[in-house]
Amino acid sequence: MPGIMVKRGFSLQRCVAGILCALLLLSGSSAVPADVRPLSAIFLVARGELSDPFFAKSIVLVMNDLGPAPIGLIINKPTSIRVSTLFPSIKRLAHARDTVYFGGPVEIGSVWFLFRAQGAFPHAVQVLHGVYLSSDPGLLLRLFDRQKPMQGLRIYAGHAGWAPGQLQNEIRMGFWTAKHAHAQTIFSGGSGYSRPAPRAPKRRALRPSTSLSRATFQVPRL
Repeated sequence: MPGIMVKRGFSLQRCVAGILCALLLLSGSSAVPADVRPLSAIFLVARGELSDPFFAKSIVLVMNDLGPAPIGLIINKPTSIRVSTLFPSIKRLAHARDTVYFGGPVEIGSVWFLFRAQGAFPHAVQVLHGVYLSSDPGLLLRLFDRQKPMQGLRIYAGHAGWAPGQLQNEIRMGFWTAKHAHAQTIFSGGSGYSRPAPRAPKRRALRPSTSLSRATFQVPRL
């Protein structure tokens, strides 16, 4: 993931003011076409030697067929930023204790969400049976309007991405272990998930493709 190096002392928590700009997504346009086919998704579990500061101890939901190369969301790294802080005008969220998750170092200003539901949804892509991915502002508002707005819903800042062939090479080198993806692990934040024992040599840390200081917090174009 070549690009701009994040400054020393990177911390997602330091950009609360910037993340509030994600409110711009409420006036954004649809990002996922309604006729996109279901994705092929797996879990990648970081092995013990992976010392990359963004991916160490990560469980990543990796999705094919979303672009020219695999795209993923780190599912087990909640931040200290509450969803209610991100969307202060949504009254139903006022007492919600749910936090925004760090989805990955690519386009850290983008907002994605996974939600559980039955049936097809416009502007959302089926990731697993009963689990959908979207970045559509109107759909997110409809989910917030439910009696329990955060039930079966996870919100992520940024995502993970690899160049063509890069991820396959990392798996061959032993940095990741592939596992079957299932909804329970996603919506439990990966808690209780066993990670593989150390095996591979240490790797050089990857650099994100965007600078935190330049984040614009706009809806990603999927």
